[in-house]
Amino acid sequence: MPRTTVSALALITHFAVITSGCTSSRPALYPNHHYQAAGKVAAERDIEECMHLAEQYGASEGRSSRAASNAAGAAAVGGAAGAAAGAVRGDMGQTAAAGAAAAGAASVTRSLIKSGEPDSVYKSFVNKCLRDKGYEPLGWK
Repeated sequence: MPRTTVSALALITHFAVITSGCTSSRPALYPNHHYQAAGKVAAERDIEECMHLAEQYGASEGRSSRAASNAAGAAAVGGAAGAAAGAVRGDMGQTAAAGAAAAGAASVTRSLIKSGEPDSVYKSFVNKCLRDKGYEPLGWK
């Protein structure tokens, strides 16, 4: 794989891992009777507590590891597709490397777009915790 391609892919992957932790998605709550009685400050404190409990019991948000594994899988598929195309054209190694780099970069970019969304188990844990406290989670934003 050409050195500039490797450097570009490494830079994109590094940026994705760093920025994936920067945006944080949170549950949106329906303003039911419990929410209104507790107030916004208490509701935010309960959200934080439920998020902490989720992490404490092993339901992590799982953003950066998911982005990295998606990129690695896409790079492998891109490399295989590039090798197949290169075999027909006669430049298998170079085309395989380009295919792997392109697919890996595309996957990282797609993961960056979705990076604000926590793992489904984490969201389910937090939602259940909030329901147990009397809130009605509507979704995440």
